[in-house]
Amino acid sequence: MSGVNKVTLIGHLGKDPEIKYVSENNPVANFSLATSENYKDKNGEWQTITEWHNIIAWRHLAERAEKYLKKGKQVYIEGKIRSRSYDDKDGVKRYITEIVAENLMLLGKREDGSDEGSEGGGYSKPASSGNYNGQPKMQTPSEPVGSMPIDDDLPF
Repeated sequence: MSGVNKVTLIGHLGKDPEIKYVSENNPVANFSLATSENYKDKNGEWQTITEWHNIIAWRHLAERAEKYLKKGKQVYIEGKIRSRSYDDKDGVKRYITEIVAENLMLLGKREDGSDEGSEGGGYSKPASSGNYNGQPKMQTPSEPVGSMPIDDDLPF
């Protein structure tokens, strides 16, 4: 049996996507995404934990990220975890964990006040599972995504 490598994130962009081309027609977008969770500590005080994720988007999804994503925007991302190593400029081996985006969806409001997923925004519609062609896709939300209720009775 093979394993499952699936990540789902909702967060805010920490910077505008950086686009590079690894070949003439093969763009790749890199950006950071912050996810936060709140909880009450032992003293009843609210605490926030923020995690930063390195996101990589390829090809058509990279082009969409460049066009629509901006620092601070809320986004939903599905993808898989990839870890790799590289040698820095001093020859020291460094390790990095990234999320390779396979699906990306803008959330929240546009500057004009309309929903990000409304018609005319240049976003592709969700593909039906029978028509998926293996390409990463950018979807419009089919229903609003709300905040998860926070459990006040944490075991720690």
